[in-house]
Amino acid sequence: MPSLPFRISTLILLRDEADRFLLLERTRPPNQGKWSPIGGKLDMERGESPVECARRETEEEIGLAVTDEDLHLFGYLSEKNYEGEKHWLMFLFLCHRRLRDLPPPIEEGRFGFFAREEIDRLDIPPTDAVLLWQFYDEHAGGFAGMRADCAGSGPVVPVREA
Repeated sequence: MPSLPFRISTLILLRDEADRFLLLERTRPPNQGKWSPIGGKLDMERGESPVECARRETEEEIGLAVTDEDLHLFGYLSEKNYEGEKHWLMFLFLCHRRLRDLPPPIEEGRFGFFAREEIDRLDIPPTDAVLLWQFYDEHAGGFAGMRADCAGSGPVVPVREA
C-alpha cells in the first residue's frame, strides 16, 4: 500500500420539503463534474469535531445555520487509496432541517434537488453509487460503518464494519 495523505471529512445530506436531496455539481476536484452532497474537510488544527465541521460546512456552502440537534450522524465511510491520491474517512450526516429554496451557486458549483430514485441516474462519484446511497438507504435511521479499498482497476467492494 502506498503512503498517501489521509483526509477526514463530513458529508451532509439535506432535503427539501418535497423530500428531494440537495446535491452540488462540483466544479473542482475531488469529483469535479459530478453531483454529490455538500461537505468538507475537518479543521484538524483547531480540533474541530465532525459535528462542528458539518455545522460549519452547511453554513459556509448553503448559508444555513444548523444545531447539533439538527444533525444525525448515521455512519462513516472509509475509502483507501481514493483515485490513487489519498485515503478518506468521511462522517455521514442527515440534516433534519428542510430547505425551502435551492441555494444559489457557489464557487464550488451549482445546486440541484433530486428525488432519491433520480440520484442513481445522475453522474455521481463511483463510490457514492456503490457505497454512499445504498448505505443511506439501509442505515439512515441508525448508525453503521463501511470501508472500501479503491485501489486497482476492479470494482469497489464495500465491507460493512458495524
